[in-house]
Amino acid sequence: MPPVPPVRRRQPSLSQLRAFAAVAEHLHFRDAAAALGMSQPALSGAVSALEETLGVTLLERTTRKVLLSPAGERLAVRAKAVLDAVGALLEEAEAVRAPFTGVLRLGVIPTVAPYLLPTVLRLVHDRYPALDLQVHEEQTSSLLEGLTTGRLDLLLLAVPLGVPGVVELPLYDEDFVLVTPLDHRLGGREGIAREALRELNLLLLDEGHCLRDQALDICREAGRADAPVTTTAAGLSTLVQLVAGGLGVTLLPRTAVTVETARSSQLLTGFFAEPAPTRRVALAMRGGAARAGEYGELAGALREALKPLPVRVL
Repeated sequence: MPPVPPVRRRQPSLSQLRAFAAVAEHLHFRDAAAALGMSQPALSGAVSALEETLGVTLLERTTRKVLLSPAGERLAVRAKAVLDAVGALLEEAEAVRAPFTGVLRLGVIPTVAPYLLPTVLRLVHDRYPALDLQVHEEQTSSLLEGLTTGRLDLLLLAVPLGVPGVVELPLYDEDFVLVTPLDHRLGGREGIAREALRELNLLLLDEGHCLRDQALDICREAGRADAPVTTTAAGLSTLVQLVAGGLGVTLLPRTAVTVETARSSQLLTGFFAEPAPTRRVALAMRGGAARAGEYGELAGALREALKPLPVRVL
């Protein structure tokens, strides 16, 4: 017997998948249509056509709301994955066609953004004028989620991350300094031993900031067993004001010192003996990113631009 030819199934269109994905996200036809910039009848027709093509019911429609059917719950995940893959394909084609053009979504941690962004923005403006740089300031965990899901393209943050599939492009190392009130015994001193941290009332950032974790690591290396958590702050500016008010001392990266200590005349900066506690800052990208070559070139240009700052460029 001759072999039976395989059944050729109809293929859903991208417009149908986009319509379904929008409805699955908003669970409302009007909101989904507005998000896609199309009419409600056209949106409804696209979803119905997708259901006919797939041979399954994706939505449970009532007069008051829209719900995903069990099949819809499962296939919404697949539809999003297909659309993400198509977006990645278009991004790769754009990158090959014209390097350093289009959108670059850069994520930056709060303890780097205020101090490095002026240099980054000036570099992009002068050297890559066709690049549409979009900046997102978030904590490390949120940035990594954005990178791995494709919401962000490139990160600027403290490393090491130790995350599989994420490639780090080191930029520089910088020392930490000790910021104290004017009347503190270590205020303005040089050659401070790390062991001094064992007895200090150290003020920290809130949970979730990598700088908090780095400060705690430095304390542990100095032989401090407890974790000082009596007072915390959401940002470095508040932290420094607490120091100025006499509530304790804190650790600042060198790049933040000029900006933050200029806010008060009640502060002194002390410097640790070598080797001083440090942090490393890098760009991070997805492994195999379509624009990996561009990101590597950007890292090199950024290293040159950062040389005037109080850092050790790598």
